[in-house]
Amino acid sequence: MRTTVPPVACVGEARLTAGFADFGRLDLAAHEEVHGPIGPIEPANLLRLVDGVQLKGKGGAGFPFARKLRAVLESCQRQDAPAVVVVNATEGEPASWKDKVLLTRAPHLVLDGAALAAYALDAEEIVIGVSDDDVARPSLTEALEERRMPVPTSIVTVPHRFISGEGGALVNGINGLPHIPPGTKKRSSDSGVGGLPTLLSNAETYAQLAVAARLGPYEYAALGTDAEPGTVLLTVTGAAGRPAVVECAAGTPLREILELCQVPDGPGILTGGYHGKWITPEAADRAEVSRAGLTAVGGTLGAGIIVPLGRDTCPLGESAQVVRYLAGESAGQCGPCKMGLPDLARAVDLAVAGSAPVEIVRAAATDVRGRGACSHPDGTARFALSAVEVFAEDLRLHTTGDGCGRRVKGVMGLPGAPDADPQRLTLDWSRCDGHGLCAHVVPDFIRLDGNGYPAFPPTPVPTWLREGALKAVKVCPELALRLAKAE
Repeated sequence: MRTTVPPVACVGEARLTAGFADFGRLDLAAHEEVHGPIGPIEPANLLRLVDGVQLKGKGGAGFPFARKLRAVLESCQRQDAPAVVVVNATEGEPASWKDKVLLTRAPHLVLDGAALAAYALDAEEIVIGVSDDDVARPSLTEALEERRMPVPTSIVTVPHRFISGEGGALVNGINGLPHIPPGTKKRSSDSGVGGLPTLLSNAETYAQLAVAARLGPYEYAALGTDAEPGTVLLTVTGAAGRPAVVECAAGTPLREILELCQVPDGPGILTGGYHGKWITPEAADRAEVSRAGLTAVGGTLGAGIIVPLGRDTCPLGESAQVVRYLAGESAGQCGPCKMGLPDLARAVDLAVAGSAPVEIVRAAATDVRGRGACSHPDGTARFALSAVEVFAEDLRLHTTGDGCGRRVKGVMGLPGAPDADPQRLTLDWSRCDGHGLCAHVVPDFIRLDGNGYPAFPPTPVPTWLREGALKAVKVCPELALRLAKAE
């Protein structure tokens, strides 16, 4: 897994990344030299601006920023309460680096956007959420020391986990609660930090707001498409020969970005991140970098993540690792996550091992879709289904018994992937009497077949289930179960 901020590249005019080549990191003086001054904007004018540039959230969901802003303004009036502005810069997905690039190299652009929103809302405070990987916090702290913000501004650190970046989880963390999504869906615009109306958006969204405020709607729309004006930040990793965070105008051919990052020919490209969708190389040749452009070829822009695979790794094995990781990232507070996602991970493992038909993946995905307390089950199901569809030919090779012949290199950017010490369960059938205790200890991996005997995939035990597997070995009264090094 990458631990340093990747290089930055730009196709066409630089906006968010302006000045990077000359200054590296832009301190306040360099920031003002590159971007120029900016003043406060009245609420009505700010609404007209974000409506005019059709600004949408850059964290993945693409929710219109103007609707969020209006909702908070209305809640403040209705409740006669002050607002809070929250910058979600947690970026918990390991494959994403664009927000960290902004905070480490252009922190004042993000702070400008948050300050504009705080002034328009007459906010009580600004809170910036960052992950505890210590990548972005030093630069952000230095930037806050260099300037005066319109309201008290604080930094809150959250665990570097996938679900910590979910909006409700961040609000919970700021409120001193566990850093997991709330059990029920509620709007932060009504009740967020401290129970106050809260404007919550991600770091790039605020940076785009600062750019739009300086340029105005007409100049801002000089780049991009009619439906999606402006530029996009992409994190390109995986098999890329030159992994980078790339800024480009919306509507740029995806193939141009892949060539810039020296992406080799491969079986597929993940778009949108771990909650995103795979597309074929043929689809990538037709795709444009925009929400509409990627959706048209079966992909998604999501959080601006592009992860291509090379031909030297098993695409299904890579996908299975991601599904296992996502299952382990469950908050564990609702059934579809706690039980459904491990079941989905097991189904993918079985299909990849050639031990079960692909229909079990579709069935397991159907069991979790639309049923969770947050979007995590839906996103994980979408990823898994996309993998078995795009890599259908590889899946056929796996189901015939011999597999695709390629090892799993672990290029998806997962923490700790590939497993340095893979282990799998083995069973001595001459000893097993079918007591079934092992299935009770680790039901996420071991099931009982129709005759009451344990059944589990022949793949390595996921690291997040290793402790449970060890307990299952210990409780076996016949000493039939073993945990051995995977060959």
